[in-house]
Amino acid sequence: MTNKLADEMSPEELATACSKAMWDADEASRRMGMVIEHIAPGRSKVTMAITKWMCNGHGTAHGGFIFALADSAFAFACNSYNARAVAQHCSITYVAPALEGDELVASAQEVTRFGRNGIYDIRVCKQDGNLIAEFRGHSRQVRGTHVPEEGAE
Repeated sequence: MTNKLADEMSPEELATACSKAMWDADEASRRMGMVIEHIAPGRSKVTMAITKWMCNGHGTAHGGFIFALADSAFAFACNSYNARAVAQHCSITYVAPALEGDELVASAQEVTRFGRNGIYDIRVCKQDGNLIAEFRGHSRQVRGTHVPEEGAE
């Protein structure tokens, strides 16, 4: 699959190739211990274990790490069509705390795409399925692709 042009790939292959290209350049997500569990057009599932250094003065996971996990799942979902996309606006609502040792699962789902814009909902849950946070991301396509297309230089 890695030698195929984007125009020759199925939507699932293209989403996987885009996520690989992004992952290879995503030092932040890798260093935080995130793992891409699933990728599909407009969807992703990314996990991350909460470690001691991710906890705040209350002994709970710092909200910035939860936001980062949701934001990474959002990024992989909205970039799955081989059009580079960035966050235009994001919001998060924290519902419950996460603790050291919890395995968080961020599941991103496309709500809609229109023009160069997209809206994505990301649920962050603990390993037992209990909800931790709800995140909504608005994306905006910018120039470029992740995988070369036929005729591209």
